Amino acid sequence: MQLGVIFPQTEIGNDPAVMRAYAATVEAAGYDHLSVYDHVLGAHPDRAAALGGPYTYRTPFHEVFVLLAHLAAVTEHIGLATEVLVLPQRQTALVAKQTAEIDVLSGGRLRLGVGIGWNAVEFEALGEDFHTRGKRVEEQIEVLRLLWAEELVTFQGRFHRITDAGINPLPPRRSIPVWIGGSAEPALRRAARISDGLMLQVPVKTAAAHIEMVRGMVAEAGRDPAAFGISGRVTLWDDTESVIGRVREWEALGATHVSVNTMGTGRAPEEHAERLAGFRQTYSSAASIRVTGPSMA
Repeated sequence: MQLGVIFPQTEIGNDPAVMRAYAATVEAAGYDHLSVYDHVLGAHPDRAAALGGPYTYRTPFHEVFVLLAHLAAVTEHIGLATEVLVLPQRQTALVAKQTAEIDVLSGGRLRLGVGIGWNAVEFEALGEDFHTRGKRVEEQIEVLRLLWAEELVTFQGRFHRITDAGINPLPPRRSIPVWIGGSAEPALRRAARISDGLMLQVPVKTAAAHIEMVRGMVAEAGRDPAAFGISGRVTLWDDTESVIGRVREWEALGATHVSVNTMGTGRAPEEHAERLAGFRQTYSSAASIRVTGPSMA
């Protein structure tokens, strides 16, 4: 199982040195991947049309692709991921171009997690239809994979038209893993049919039913459940032992990836990486004790 971190978008601040130090610290600590949340716009919570989500115009978010390109330059081997990119509010060909470029700059380290989003304000401002986002995301994933794999693409769909055109450079792998984030049944079905993995957005205590369901859906789609990735999350509060316990619960459920989150735990910008480095050391020590077991002398 891979253990990664959630970049503390809303609390890291605007000092580039702090962001670079964060990435370098978690990589040196031995984390496998670094995942970044995505939002383009926030809105006033008291606007006429209710916002409905946890973020407002006061919540800071660094632009996800610019940030990942920057972090790719200051790291060497840690995986980079979006968890998740709100794909239907973005132009598909442009996303194909941006992700291919990050994959080039990072040496093939990108994993693209996508979701359909909840913030209608963003869709309106970006000129996209909020109400067709579920149907559109499936065609978007198909188009992304074509643009990453082929020098020239001709495609005519419900939402896309490409005529004998392509991106250059292509990603090193000619493909980028696409995972879908969510926990509602439509998201699970979509992930099981067309994605490489599921970024599950539920507490571990309720995850077993979701994992069993999505694995069954993967099998129904004629795919191999053993080759399908499943990612969970834990939040790193002060009780380190209980957090380690939750990571182990995810592992026991068959999760292939777990991301450790520090947002909302009362940390200063520079403290997030320090706390994560300490947790990684404690987790590794606990894992070593579990593997070796008590002395038989």
